Amino acid sequence: MANKPKPAFYVAIFAVVIALVGLAIWRFGGSDDGGDKAGGDKGNTPTLSQEEMEQIKQLAEADNPEGITTVKEYTFVPAERLPEVKGVSDYKPMENDVLKFSINVWAGWAPIIHANEGFKPGKVWKTPEGKEFKVELVLIDDPVAMRDAFAAGDIHVGWATVDMLPLLLEGLKKDSRAMPRIFQQIDWSNGGDGIVVRDSVKTMADLRGQTVVLAQNSPSQFFILNALINAGVQPAEVNFKYTSDAFEAAAAYNADKTIAGVVSWAPDIYNLSDVPGNKLIVSTQTANKLIADVWYARADFAKDHHDICAGLTRGIFDSMVKLKEQDAKVQVSKWMAEGYSIPESETLGMLGDAHWTNYAENREFFLNQNNPTNFERTYDTAFFLYKKIRVVDSKVPFDQIVDFSILQSLATETAYASQTNEYEVRFAPTTAAAIQAESEEILTKTVVIHFYPNSWDLQKMVIKNENGQDKEVRYDPNADFVIEEVGKLAGQYGAARVVIEGHTDSSMKGRTPADVVKELSTNRANSVKEALVKAFPSLQPNQFTASGVGWDRPADAADPQNHAKNRRVEIKVYPAEATPAQ
Repeated sequence: MANKPKPAFYVAIFAVVIALVGLAIWRFGGSDDGGDKAGGDKGNTPTLSQEEMEQIKQLAEADNPEGITTVKEYTFVPAERLPEVKGVSDYKPMENDVLKFSINVWAGWAPIIHANEGFKPGKVWKTPEGKEFKVELVLIDDPVAMRDAFAAGDIHVGWATVDMLPLLLEGLKKDSRAMPRIFQQIDWSNGGDGIVVRDSVKTMADLRGQTVVLAQNSPSQFFILNALINAGVQPAEVNFKYTSDAFEAAAAYNADKTIAGVVSWAPDIYNLSDVPGNKLIVSTQTANKLIADVWYARADFAKDHHDICAGLTRGIFDSMVKLKEQDAKVQVSKWMAEGYSIPESETLGMLGDAHWTNYAENREFFLNQNNPTNFERTYDTAFFLYKKIRVVDSKVPFDQIVDFSILQSLATETAYASQTNEYEVRFAPTTAAAIQAESEEILTKTVVIHFYPNSWDLQKMVIKNENGQDKEVRYDPNADFVIEEVGKLAGQYGAARVVIEGHTDSSMKGRTPADVVKELSTNRANSVKEALVKAFPSLQPNQFTASGVGWDRPADAADPQNHAKNRRVEIKVYPAEATPAQ
């Protein structure tokens, strides 16, 4: 860019502004008497040329290149490889070649239950090389008890949701032999988790200052922390009441009307939401890529028996395919009823609470760096939230616990390589007005992207003087980080509508036509939408609706003339009816 303009330059620009604004007033009707003065009859009003209109559009905001003052930098730390397993293996040997695989009461484990034909070690499994082994499914609902059994080597395979891993690793990372080796995602929670609130709570932001009951150090805690942070509410602003499990949380909410919200599981979230005065504000049917279940072996066991881990992975993937058939679902519900001690009618109904993730979806989750809800981002988000409330310390890099090798090896086999992602949703095009008329907003992401005056270019550069030298820098250095954050939000709420609202400052209010300003704000919203779809190709373009607000809603009502803050976008999430891809 050129050096800073001289005063004479501004004089010339001001003259052009006056001339063009005068022309605009003439064209758009500036007098109160219907345009009979100075312009004659409206039917004879001159039409502006395209060039004149383009000049007017450059006057939507006053020239003010002053940048924003808050700069946040995002630094990506390159992943490190799996660490060496030190010492002699310390797990309990497999008696009669029986592997002990822990699970909890959850529909997501149906594929391993189906593949094993129940909980007992009767089915004969085989490694890719033909070595035989058996599997005993060990029910351990308490994650702390499961962690302790895993650390002691009493079980060979552990269970977790990805958000639980930072908590589990606090105790496991001291011994390289007991470190998890994650090989496979089992499922996404697909409605099994949710937040129920009183009718007076309209959005997640309304929980500020209220009491919410939930099970601590569980997927419920991750769910509520993630939703609150995205709504601009700090955890310290909410009074959390903890119970030992999600079922007790539901009972506490039902008994105490002073509690504003509860985070729990199905069927309690649906039973509670049916009670007058309550509503399900959000569940994993909408936030359908937030809570993911995985299994992992001890590092020493994985080192000694990598072939068995490969056999497990294959068998589970194969059962995911078989469970598409109703007969297989009925059969697995019988085995689940026996192992979980739950009536068969309930276990069959549970199956819809989870979406089992096939081979293609596992590759998307573990290997695709452009996936906004891949393992790395989900794991990092969980660590960030738990560190914010000071329950975790240092982070173990994600690829010190994930082993991609089995997934990569299956890419050469047609049975797996031919599979496609079956957990995408399709959105019909719509408008922001239609979305807002049909449903209540769940949350507003309070992050914003700031723009150079009269620009919707996310890459806009300006010259700043530093130590007497000029250099080019991004107007908003935070833009790429914000796109990353919005991409994660849109991915997590994969079955929700996302409205992107563009805003302008009001520096030219009364001197520039409102429709010109509205167009600028719409262009800003569209530029963010385009950046999101470009950065994350897996996101569906029709999930996003761009809307131009103009200068009507300042970022801060108490400081409406803060023009740098007002040149922004805001992200709002609404529930929606989405059609699963076939």
